[in-house]
Amino acid sequence: MPTNTRGAIMREAPGKWEVVDLVCDDPQQGELQVKVAASGLCHSDDHVATGDMPVGHYPFLGGHEGAGVVTKVGPGTKGFEEGDHVVFSFLPGCGRCRYCANGQQYICDSGANLLVGSRWDDATSFRFQTSDGTDVGQMCGLGTFAEITTVDVRSTVKIDKSIPLEVACLVGCGVGTGWGTAVQAGEVKAGDTVIVMGVGGIGINAVQGAAHAGASHVIAVDPVAFKREKAMELGATHTFENMDEAGEFARSVTNGQGADKALITVGVLKGEHVAEAFNAIGKGGRVVITGLGDLTDVGIPINPSMLALFTKEIRGALFGDQNPSADMLKMLRLYQEGTLKLDELITNKYTLDDINKGYEDMHAGKNLRGVIIHN
Repeated sequence: MPTNTRGAIMREAPGKWEVVDLVCDDPQQGELQVKVAASGLCHSDDHVATGDMPVGHYPFLGGHEGAGVVTKVGPGTKGFEEGDHVVFSFLPGCGRCRYCANGQQYICDSGANLLVGSRWDDATSFRFQTSDGTDVGQMCGLGTFAEITTVDVRSTVKIDKSIPLEVACLVGCGVGTGWGTAVQAGEVKAGDTVIVMGVGGIGINAVQGAAHAGASHVIAVDPVAFKREKAMELGATHTFENMDEAGEFARSVTNGQGADKALITVGVLKGEHVAEAFNAIGKGGRVVITGLGDLTDVGIPINPSMLALFTKEIRGALFGDQNPSADMLKMLRLYQEGTLKLDELITNKYTLDDINKGYEDMHAGKNLRGVIIHN
């Protein structure tokens, strides 16, 4: 029997999240139904609300950073049982395509319908409907802004039940993306000078990752004083309001060369951000772009000859080049061991009905990460 639930949907963009009654399908083979315990308020969902990130189907149920308890297991679905605790992965992993086989689960072919919100293998099949029977898409095939959701097992990772779900949810996007941007995509090494550009829900974890990797200088850049203060608490060695100051400092501690790595984790990406990071790195330096902006924007105002003459590198990263099914468990182990800070990331908690207030607080610079706690 389909399950009645509530969730926050977007009917058009730009728009506001609207909490409505929904009907959630029973899980099919290879699917799970999950009672969502907590969902992070990630900026990617805000890109859906502003229209920077167009989606393929409206209404569209938001939320892609969450954790919960399995309540139903689809027929013939192995490896899970009712009562299991799971974290959602906004990137599915089939384990069989070329990219999964190469250890690049973060670009698995199954993710082709991420912004359609349908089942992975059928762009016309949806797991949610409104009360009048209209199909509803799920953000990244998840829809963690619903109290109950049905998802593909390719999008779930089973975790130890001793880990609080409200912190476990964070490794599904913000923590993993930021940490991996530094440790994996950025390949930060001991002794490096690293600039982290933007210290929100992603950037604060790039700070943690760079510090963990042994960087000598972890330079956090953000115009919001509260975020700079938190960066110092979680691994930054220096903070600045803007990239001009950060670049000048990086050159002052590297014999005039510049940073080894510049990690772009801003909330709304512009080409100018890439140029600022590019100009702040030295010879052989690397810029890693993790932030997102208007998907129709084009152009990066840099001198392309400098790529060759100074062997600089600009590259993108999705989930920080991490493989969710393996690396999410590693991050949770680091949390259990006290190395990775998760509790400290949750600035404010909200009810589902207060979701728009949560995003207002994010825009106002009040949150590292706001989290919806479902009843």
